[in-house]
Amino acid sequence: MSDPLRIALVGATGLIGSEVMKLAVRREDMRLVAVARRESPLPQGARMEMFVADPSKWGEVFEAVRPQALICAVGTTWRKSGRDEDAFRAVDYDLVLATARAAKAAGIERMVAVSSTGADEMSKNRYLRTKGEVERELGRMKFKRLDILRPGLLKGQRIGDLRPLERLGSALSPLADLAMQGRWRAYRSIRAELVAKAALALTMRRAAGRFVHDNDAMLRAAATLPMPEGA
Repeated sequence: MSDPLRIALVGATGLIGSEVMKLAVRREDMRLVAVARRESPLPQGARMEMFVADPSKWGEVFEAVRPQALICAVGTTWRKSGRDEDAFRAVDYDLVLATARAAKAAGIERMVAVSSTGADEMSKNRYLRTKGEVERELGRMKFKRLDILRPGLLKGQRIGDLRPLERLGSALSPLADLAMQGRWRAYRSIRAELVAKAALALTMRRAAGRFVHDNDAMLRAAATLPMPEGA
């Protein structure tokens, strides 16, 4: 049996990060190490490590753990940032890029980054423009393999993060999804669990390059994630 793939996860306390941790339970083909700013309960049955450290120390964690791949699911919202642009960019731009640089310096060659459908550095929308700028800068870092995930409306149970508009959108998503055709397909809803499955599956791919995945591509990638042994 080959050695398990060592994967670092940042953003473990968020919706996608928590799903990644759940999926890693009972897997023998990967060793997941979560790196976070605050403690978070681990899924029942998890055999993984969580390092709690200031982001300025995350590079030291990467150096110690020596992961082969990084999943970055760090992000905030305009509301959670207090509607302050500097606070918002400090997380969605500065922290994401600082994490990527630390990973690159530690020798991590593969990165999976969660972005958003519609990401465009020229967008007038603050959120989508920031995501587009981050994608541009990540591309300049020359990871051996970079996978950018662009999910539409995320569906899943957030812990302690109530988003009324997002909950309403999730409830209406079955009807809205049917109406979204053509170029609008990318904005359809997708379950956070499927995005997490895609992220894990993509860390296992060795082909070099930069790849952007919309909802449909993530569903295809998720379907390739091997089942845990004994499942």
